[in-house]
Amino acid sequence: MKVAIIPARGGSKRIPRKNIKSFCGKPMIAWSIQAAQVSDCFDQVIVSTDDDEIAEVARACGADVPFKRPAELSDDYTGTIPVVAHAIDWMSTNITPVEHACCLYATAPFLQAEDLRRGFDVLEQSGADYAFSVTSYASPIQRAIRITADQRVEMFNPERFNTRSQDLEEAFHDAGQFYWGRATAWLAAKPLFSHDAVPVLLPSHRVQDIDTEEDWVRAELMFKVINQSRGK
Repeated sequence: MKVAIIPARGGSKRIPRKNIKSFCGKPMIAWSIQAAQVSDCFDQVIVSTDDDEIAEVARACGADVPFKRPAELSDDYTGTIPVVAHAIDWMSTNITPVEHACCLYATAPFLQAEDLRRGFDVLEQSGADYAFSVTSYASPIQRAIRITADQRVEMFNPERFNTRSQDLEEAFHDAGQFYWGRATAWLAAKPLFSHDAVPVLLPSHRVQDIDTEEDWVRAELMFKVINQSRGK
């Protein structure tokens, strides 16, 4: 069984009710559910939540909510892996054994079905435990600076001050959209950022963290432009 698992906790603080707030005409979580459904990758699309309103919205969008996430997995400090492992264990015990699970973030409106299909193909072809979305940094991280306590500037890597940008190694970061994994890896709590994972590269214009109201406005503008260019 291949299952999509969308964690959606009710306690978002920086943007209240972020998971179900309207984003370009739909509840935010609806975009992740829709991408999972259109991809045809999954036998079931489920939402793991501790929140009754989120559960109701998720069901209205076509996802299943077969259980209520326990309180001990719903605080500010619980990571993604134990939440996904709990869902896999519940499904395997109560429905049917899970072989592959893909964690989709509820706040990833730029997620596309073809990327999910490509991610599963990469996972299978590589033999790795995980395959997840990544994108490149816009600027060389070796030339990053910090602002000190006395409001001055210093480089993280001052030895790179005179190195040309084109001579620096390209760096990548987690795109925060999806994480394919073998059920055995999730259940064993294997780390995602390791040699056992392979990247699924996304263009940077389709990657946007949404943590503040400013992020939200920028993401809606980007979303509209991207969909206009795709003829949607």
